[in-house]
Amino acid sequence: MRRAYLCGDDPLSGRNLDHRKQWLVTRFKFLAAHFAIDICAYAVMSNHYHLVLHVDKDRSEQWRDDEVVRRWTVLFPANGAMLKTLRKNNKTRVAQRQYQRTVNLWRERLRDISWFMRCLNENIARMANREDECTGRFWEGRFKSQALLDEKALLTCMAYVDLNPVRAGITESLETSDFTSIQERLIEHAKKVKTRTYRQHRLLTRRASQHLVGHRSPGQAQLKPLAGMMAAKGKGHELPITQQAYFELLESTCKAICSDEIEPDRRQQSVVEKSNLLQDFSIGPYAWLSGVLAFHRYYATAAGTETSLLHFHRSRIKAGVDYKHLHKWIRGTNSARLLYGT
Repeated sequence: MRRAYLCGDDPLSGRNLDHRKQWLVTRFKFLAAHFAIDICAYAVMSNHYHLVLHVDKDRSEQWRDDEVVRRWTVLFPANGAMLKTLRKNNKTRVAQRQYQRTVNLWRERLRDISWFMRCLNENIARMANREDECTGRFWEGRFKSQALLDEKALLTCMAYVDLNPVRAGITESLETSDFTSIQERLIEHAKKVKTRTYRQHRLLTRRASQHLVGHRSPGQAQLKPLAGMMAAKGKGHELPITQQAYFELLESTCKAICSDEIEPDRRQQSVVEKSNLLQDFSIGPYAWLSGVLAFHRYYATAAGTETSLLHFHRSRIKAGVDYKHLHKWIRGTNSARLLYGT
């Protein structure tokens, strides 16, 4: 049986396995550069990791067939041999139809989160097994996923992920939250500032964050910009969020989480004082802190407001999802009412 701390300190052998966290970051950025999937937020912990992903279906539809083939064969080079055979026989209708079916299948997979996670987890498991000189299962089970149905759920979930090390008691600041997207965003911002503060200078000189300070490796995707994130309404409806507002919101939330002496009411007030962003999203202080502290407990398959959950349930029924009881209670509606109202 594998031990629990797959990326941290091994209490039995005394080995430190933090270098595997960099494996994960490097791998999912490499995959994001080839899939039609963007990384919105991430946090790599000692025995698990979190990802907030955005599937860009429109982008994949715009790829030409040869672009789809190029991207897929970078990930699975062995599949290129099959295409060579089909191209040699491209004058026959059977080969042409088979070629098009194959390309269409690969296009679908390049925007599929399940295939993204398969390419991520299998690669890390093989690397870890080689290092440990063993075989067998590395991850405990299949990944768990939730659909983020609206901007409130997206903002809350991103903060939940970014504040993972703070919530776990590993650190008390955003700058020292290693292997998180908020640390990476702060570093990228600090690199562009002409007159840096002491905190920014210290962040750029920290030994633990040097993998983010240097030049970006080729073939690595960048984080999805906060200003470019789309609302649930779809194309043309960007979220009312700026990078600076997000930094300030997480900074005040971090202080609230770490301030054990403060009464709950004062803790809520400390978040509201610096958070115009919460007002823009119409999220109350109690809902915000509750969501950030225990987002995973409130929802199951999907997360969002009550209206979003009901619409999601109806759309799945319309799409042909087989429910034994179509009008049964939808998990998360009570939580949605508690956190966001109706």
